[in-house]
Amino acid sequence: MWRFLLPAGVFALLVAVFLVGLGKDPTLVPSPLVGRAAPEFSLPRLDDPSQTFSHRDLLGKTSLVNVWGTWCSGCRQEHDTLLALARDSGIPIYGINWKDDQQLAREWLATLGNPYVAVGVDQDGRTAIDWGVYGAPETFLIGPDGTVLYKHIAPISLAVWREQFLPRIAAAGSGQ
Repeated sequence: MWRFLLPAGVFALLVAVFLVGLGKDPTLVPSPLVGRAAPEFSLPRLDDPSQTFSHRDLLGKTSLVNVWGTWCSGCRQEHDTLLALARDSGIPIYGINWKDDQQLAREWLATLGNPYVAVGVDQDGRTAIDWGVYGAPETFLIGPDGTVLYKHIAPISLAVWREQFLPRIAAAGSGQ
């Protein structure tokens, strides 16, 4: 009798664990950066490799840092939203092009539109590691003092912008 009850009990326990997991939001991966200064970095710019995009560019204004790549289907999915935010929100968007072909990235932006103030090229992925990036797309909300206010994993939609980003921007007192 026990030989039947033990496997049934283990199976019931596994079902309970999976059901609890199904109720969790996969975009809510905690980030140790939230509440801390954004990591220091300096990357060559996609449009002009003789110039750099660095953490200093993020100071003085609330901004977004979006990690993306042309190989990323979710990045394509969110691109129109980023264009709308760049046009309408007043918040500058900076990009980190992660482990990508630079020519393809330039063509992507030329064809689909460029929502970014500047794009840094993270060819070897070291900057993404410092930012705690798991995969693309990931977007960070950065306060005027360079503090990471929020990290969003997954494509951004206008609903996510309204529900997750705008309250944090208002709480930070940026007035945007």
